[in-house]
Amino acid sequence: MEIPVIDLSRYLEIADKLSTDPVILSGQVEEVGSWLSELCKEVSQILRETGALVVKDPRCTAEDNDKFIDMMEKYFERPREFKLLQERSHLHYQVGVTPEGVEVPRSLVDEEMQKKLKAMPKEFQPSTPSGPDPKWRYMWRVGPRPSNTRFKELNSEPVIPEGFPEWKDTMDSWGCKMISAIEAVAEMAAIGFGLSKDAFTSLMKQGPHLLAPTGSDLSCYGQEGTVFAGYHYDLNFLTIHGRSRFPGLNIWLRNGQKIEVKVPSGCLLIQTGKQIEWLTAGECMAGMHEVVVTNRTIDAIKLASQQNRSLWRVSSTLFAHIASDAMLKPLGHFVESPLASKYPLMCAGEFVEQELAVINLKGNKGES
Repeated sequence: MEIPVIDLSRYLEIADKLSTDPVILSGQVEEVGSWLSELCKEVSQILRETGALVVKDPRCTAEDNDKFIDMMEKYFERPREFKLLQERSHLHYQVGVTPEGVEVPRSLVDEEMQKKLKAMPKEFQPSTPSGPDPKWRYMWRVGPRPSNTRFKELNSEPVIPEGFPEWKDTMDSWGCKMISAIEAVAEMAAIGFGLSKDAFTSLMKQGPHLLAPTGSDLSCYGQEGTVFAGYHYDLNFLTIHGRSRFPGLNIWLRNGQKIEVKVPSGCLLIQTGKQIEWLTAGECMAGMHEVVVTNRTIDAIKLASQQNRSLWRVSSTLFAHIASDAMLKPLGHFVESPLASKYPLMCAGEFVEQELAVINLKGNKGES
């Protein structure tokens, strides 16, 4: 199965019109072309059934993605001693670099999750990690932050490595473009779910969004079956990735089926996180996923070696969040869901802190 590609171009063309016309009334889409209504329903249906969505956004080009990955490859190729200068362990790795061997996948230490995994059909079971994830990660905050908040983030100044004069502009530019793509999808999903267009995006304003690319050294860890990111869900609202130069991402559909994701050139992958699950009372579940070296990864490694290209697998991951001081609760008609009681009213910042506490207690210091 391949996830269909949604082209955002036509939606973006009429986005201004949607923002000024009263197209939403009592949760129903009115005065909107049937094609737009059907497109939004398709977006929400794909997110509901797969937990993932592939989109093409004219504002996010393949050249943008390449420029970002080129810079991150150069960074991750630098010696370990250099990269450790950007480590901020006292800030719980929420800015700067997280070295390999720090993040521990929850599936490795969560006994309840392990029982569920063993009950899966063999062909759909995730790979078993042998220890902490052998990947590096860089945390870079994107977008404005609230001047007043109950949740003071552990954040001094952004960490910029020496010798990369283009660092801030490249990180901010690519991060902001991906957030724009997330906002468009969030609007479409809201309409498709029968909510007001800004039901999700209004809660995202000044959220603690993180551009968090990973770097995995395939020259050291390029053996088939190596687990770079163990089976897990993301705790944020929606996660977005530019296309990686090396495949290996597996996701699990709502029905439990495991598929390997293939993202076409010039496209972006969006995955559902725990916060959208909360807002939809489980109608849209947080997507489970892993990153593993597969036979397709091996083929890409061979080709890159022949072409004398970098063997660092970079994922241009961005975690989009609900604002820390906003309230998480089932929205609109989702309040009537029989599962709504599983998602009680909670401040988004408190929810994130709880999730991080659970992860930290289990040794996973780097996830966010």
